[in-house]
Amino acid sequence: MKKLLGLLLVAVVAFPANAAVIKNVELKGEVQTIASTIDNNIGDFFYHGAKTRAMAGLSVNVWKGIELNTLFQYVYAWGDDNYTNNGFANADEMKLANANIAFTNLFDSLDVTIGRQFYGDEDSPVIYFGPNHYNVENSLYANALDAVRADFHSDSLNVTLLAGKIADILSGYTREFVGMMLAHRLETRAIIWGGDVKWQVSDSLKAQVYGYDLSDLTVRDYTTGYDNPLSLFPRLDGIEHIGVYGAKLSWSTDTLRMSAEYARNMYGSRALKERKDTPYMVKADIAQDIGAVTARGTFLYGKEKWGETGNRSVPFLQMGNYRPGLFIGSLARNIRNNIFSYTNGIRMFNVGMDYRPADRWKISLDGFSFQDRYGRNSGTLEADLTAIYDYNDYVQLFAGTGYAKFGRGWKGWKGYTDATKVQLGTIVHF
Repeated sequence: MKKLLGLLLVAVVAFPANAAVIKNVELKGEVQTIASTIDNNIGDFFYHGAKTRAMAGLSVNVWKGIELNTLFQYVYAWGDDNYTNNGFANADEMKLANANIAFTNLFDSLDVTIGRQFYGDEDSPVIYFGPNHYNVENSLYANALDAVRADFHSDSLNVTLLAGKIADILSGYTREFVGMMLAHRLETRAIIWGGDVKWQVSDSLKAQVYGYDLSDLTVRDYTTGYDNPLSLFPRLDGIEHIGVYGAKLSWSTDTLRMSAEYARNMYGSRALKERKDTPYMVKADIAQDIGAVTARGTFLYGKEKWGETGNRSVPFLQMGNYRPGLFIGSLARNIRNNIFSYTNGIRMFNVGMDYRPADRWKISLDGFSFQDRYGRNSGTLEADLTAIYDYNDYVQLFAGTGYAKFGRGWKGWKGYTDATKVQLGTIVHF
């Protein structure tokens, strides 16, 4: 790590070493710190602690329209590995989050990014590579995409194509939650290709279609050192491609915003192939501004595919970052990898409101109901109160408290009746 940082410093200072280039070097990054406490009625289902993720790197405008970007990240739980006098001796967990070269306005309408990069929208239920925020219970490392990405843009149309390799998808990182560490660290690697098309149909209407294919999937168990193709999904043995495709429509005016999204999985011996009873998801959102108040609503539905052996089922497989609520959304993502594997799929309702008492304040109140997609059992209910204060354009403070009452529908957690969560945090951008 010392050698890597030294080479980075030499590259920035010496390539090419003239005032015009040095003047165009920009330091970028963010530091996120979150403290959280979770308790429940039994007492062994808990989390008490704080974590910090520091991300820092350089953006160098080498020539007009050509930019070099690097970004490192380091995550630690407060009180662990605090060897402050050892320099970078404790930096074994420092990761390279971005390392790419970006060309802008090639042929007046094309942007190309080559190398390690972030991709997607953070609240997407389908695909996102990048840092997550407002969530402490999982490892806070940002995942990234090693790829070539091309963006064609015009006044009303944007077409994105990408191809590359990814890691840490589907199975996630070391899954650490509520006082326990699972026995194995699993990481899924794959080749990815695909893209999306966004069309501004009118001033109010926007349409999007997308599709992504994953192949050569391998699950590495870092505890044992073995690679096992699709070992996390034994009911998909023999599958060479897994993918997702879908469409989204968004309508917005000065005060009203609505959207609907539908996506389906593909998997089989070749790309662009479906099997019977394919998993899919539906998500719909609406928001209405009424003065300083915004009323909101969300509906989420995910269908599972029954397994090909026994009664095991496969949820809608995705690469997104959607975590509804302070508690259940993050719990499902960390324990079960996927909000859509709530149990026999998911049917979720959310109603909420945002109140802005001043320019830099936002106070939100939300209620959630989580059930299996059939709605056969009592739902798990969650209520959250959160507040965000933008100290300035670069510093944000946030706090939240939530209460969840478990329903019988969430199998595997019988005996847990309710849980509470309180969190505080800050995000600093630079």
